[in-house]
Amino acid sequence: MKNEQKKPQRRRIDVNVEELDQIVDRARQAPLSDADYDKLKTALHALIEKLLGLKKSEKLASVFGDDQTPASSTTPSRAEGSPGHGRNGAQAFSGARKVSIMHRQLASGDHCPDCGKGRVYAQKEPKALVRIVGQAPLAATIYELQRLRCNACGQVFTAQEPEGVGPEKYDETAAAMIAQLKYGSGVPFNRLERMEELMGIPLPAATQWEVVADAAELIKPAHDELIRQAAQGEVLHNDDTSMRVLRLEREPSDQRTGVFTSGIVVIDAGRKIALYFTGRQHAGENLAEVLT
Repeated sequence: MKNEQKKPQRRRIDVNVEELDQIVDRARQAPLSDADYDKLKTALHALIEKLLGLKKSEKLASVFGDDQTPASSTTPSRAEGSPGHGRNGAQAFSGARKVSIMHRQLASGDHCPDCGKGRVYAQKEPKALVRIVGQAPLAATIYELQRLRCNACGQVFTAQEPEGVGPEKYDETAAAMIAQLKYGSGVPFNRLERMEELMGIPLPAATQWEVVADAAELIKPAHDELIRQAAQGEVLHNDDTSMRVLRLEREPSDQRTGVFTSGIVVIDAGRKIALYFTGRQHAGENLAEVLT
């Protein structure tokens, strides 16, 4: 009778995720040491044994095969969106301001402070921390320029304003935000005024209108070009709805009392152009002017 050869048991090695990351990083620069090899192999086998104890899933079946994945389940899987795990990763915050933080003690190429043998190198993907703060839709910055006065001649010398401040009190981003809130999200001027007042930023409704009106003059050529291209469309849809306007200037002979917003959607070469007109005219009259 042949003696069965017993499989030697692996000795227990305590590891953590940071150690495994460091081992993998060092492996890109030099061959693995015996100690790193044992740690990595132990962690890999422990992971496989853990996975084999889970309930069968499509991912496990594709890796291990049907005959290696038991049907019983000993460890419940974590539900998606459980507490502590955000639904959106850092990549989803495309509009977030990014701040790069360099390591305080180490730079790329320095010796490893743990083993002293290898060198540390910057990773392609940094560790991302997402922090969300509340702020007013329109924020204000006060630049306090120092002034120096000569006690002999009385001449006053004022510090130069920072680069990029510009001469306008309301820049193009402020005009775009007001227009987006008003016409894109349906926030009335007076409601935005109250909100900004609570944030300590005076922004009267009349001022908002002036800012948006000035910005509209700058983009009017683009609006006219959209109308010109829409007139060449293959298919045109139009409809209108009543619109409340506080005051609308009319011709003395105008007998109409209603105000309408007309929407004209044009399909041309696989793309769509949407035009909106608010005034006394109905959708058919606005469409006639577009075609004209």
